[in-house]
Amino acid sequence: MKDILLKIIGSQISANETNKDTSSDMEFITEGRFFKKGDSLYLVYDESELSGMEGCTTSLKITGNKIRMKRYGEDVGIETAIEFEKGKRFNGYYETPFGSVEMEVLTNEVTNRLNSEGEGSLDIDYHVNLKGLAESRSKLSIEII
Repeated sequence: MKDILLKIIGSQISANETNKDTSSDMEFITEGRFFKKGDSLYLVYDESELSGMEGCTTSLKITGNKIRMKRYGEDVGIETAIEFEKGKRFNGYYETPFGSVEMEVLTNEVTNRLNSEGEGSLDIDYHVNLKGLAESRSKLSIEII
């Protein structure tokens, strides 16, 4: 296991009246851990107040261009898993302290530039639909710095 520093940029993308995409970004830097197990690379970090998920831990299992994100937090009662693989839909539930919401994720693109030494970056472009609540396009960029 290797201690690392992560730069994480999350973007919400929406179309405006002229059908041009606009983006609102959230960026933070956090400490994390990197390790390799079998054919997979793992990134694990604690969420911050800035992300709105303080008290949660995020674990990313990266196997080629397939990513499984798991968020969990015993103190806040949240456990959510999402899989990202280009062109595939993932159906699951987004757990919140107030209950679970049915979720569908369609991955547009996954770019994995991580190496087995714990260097590089990940980019994920996806659409998420929280049934009855919201639908949006998001991008997540994670760089080991």
